[in-house]
Amino acid sequence: MSEYSEDNLVEQPAIGLFSELGWETVNGFHEFDSSGKSILGRDAKTEVVLKSRLRPALERLNPGLPQEAFDQAMEELTQDRSAMAPVQANREIYELIKEGIRVKIPAPDGQGETVETVRLMDWNTPGNNDFLLVNQFWITGEMYTRRADLVGFVNGIPLLFVELKATHARLEDAYNKNLRDYKDTIPQLFWYNAFIILSNGSRSRIGGMSASWEHFAEWKKINSEGEEGVVSLETMIRGTCDPARLLDLMENFTLFMEVQGGLIKLLARNHQYLGVNNAIEALKDIKHRAGKLGVFWHT
Repeated sequence: MSEYSEDNLVEQPAIGLFSELGWETVNGFHEFDSSGKSILGRDAKTEVVLKSRLRPALERLNPGLPQEAFDQAMEELTQDRSAMAPVQANREIYELIKEGIRVKIPAPDGQGETVETVRLMDWNTPGNNDFLLVNQFWITGEMYTRRADLVGFVNGIPLLFVELKATHARLEDAYNKNLRDYKDTIPQLFWYNAFIILSNGSRSRIGGMSASWEHFAEWKKINSEGEEGVVSLETMIRGTCDPARLLDLMENFTLFMEVQGGLIKLLARNHQYLGVNNAIEALKDIKHRAGKLGVFWHT
């Protein structure tokens, strides 16, 4: 019970911070308890995309398209990808989310068809998207059921995974004992993942779904490279989970690369994210900078 209380000391403040940033928050521990019907609209715990959130978002972001377009897009997004390597499934879904899903719409007269693109995100206006954080979210894989601490859904798609440990626990355990198990037992959740946060409250690290522990990085600064760095869960959440920043990180700071051993997913580090965006802001004001944009070191 004491450890559970310690976890609460980390989890509850995190939930409150997400709420402050504009996320709707729901406790999923008793999701199926009331008359067996899910409060999140799921038919079963094996489902990781919240279709009850996804369809309204598609309709809102794609006015004028017929319902058939949304049916096709949802079917494409949620199809079984268990035969693929997890990181390959993640790249395939990433491209669908980033570029939209192309669907074929039969002509009203039955002669031919048109090709339309169904947008899944509004990258330019974060407020047009639906941000939902679910704590204690149950997921069932082929053999086992697991309960995730925090899962962040954008338009019903589980883009964010947060594993929390008690304040006295080693942060490495969140990776070695928890995340590895989740990726083995409930891999379908990570097909959609944008990034993963591991934290014990005082220490926090962020990484992509294919990253080894050594490539999970701290996030010490929120707005400026010049600010004093602070390693904390609050800095991590404010710096990466603010709706605009989360979408920016996913759209503009995510790469997939073939290396020796296979495909990997790369996520920008704190200084890279701030440096690139600061350079772009300087470019917008280049007339008043005598052509000087500044320099930042980057590996």
